[in-house]
Amino acid sequence: MEQVNNFYTSTGIHVYFKDQMIDDSVDVEKVVSRLESLVPTQLLGEVEMIIIGHFEEFDERNINAFYKDGALHISNVQMDENDILDDMIHETAHAVEIAYGQEIYADSKIKDEFLRKRSHMYNLLWSAGFKAPEKLFMDPEYDYEFDQFLLKDVGYDKLSKIVSGVFINPYAPTSLREYFATGFTEFYMNPNEHGFLKTTSPALYAKLEKINNIESIDN
Repeated sequence: MEQVNNFYTSTGIHVYFKDQMIDDSVDVEKVVSRLESLVPTQLLGEVEMIIIGHFEEFDERNINAFYKDGALHISNVQMDENDILDDMIHETAHAVEIAYGQEIYADSKIKDEFLRKRSHMYNLLWSAGFKAPEKLFMDPEYDYEFDQFLLKDVGYDKLSKIVSGVFINPYAPTSLREYFATGFTEFYMNPNEHGFLKTTSPALYAKLEKINNIESIDN
């Protein structure tokens, strides 16, 4: 396996390999360059480092990426370059929440849209035979019990079909923050194909359009 060296990007992000990529055909430098070309520089302001490797949190929380203390922590096990780019953009969304949380959430438009969808999902799941307390659906914050209900009791394959047209993917209903992050990921992963996101989550899409234009926030 070829040793990949740590590097800095042109915008000053430090990319550090805690562990080498399992699949060394994944060109991390190319992927990070794509990240910087897709996401406006202003929205990358909270991202100081990208650390590639394996972390205990991955096993503890059944995840493969997270944002913490100015760094994107990204798994070194990836299917391809789009897979790791998706993870980087998704975790960048959580960094953006720190910088622009007031702008994103203060007017409650995304929250209201999210909870309407959660309520609809509750009825859809109930009709499909998957039952959980309604109060879990009305809490926008992350809840481990609810997360496990969706992941294990329902399963993402079934959930994807049940919530088709309600949420953009089966992970979006997990919490309000993940609703934002999945929309953010879709917005920047598919910059020329926003029709589905705009139709499915109009309030979220409008907010993403606004933060994409940093001047609309500053003025």
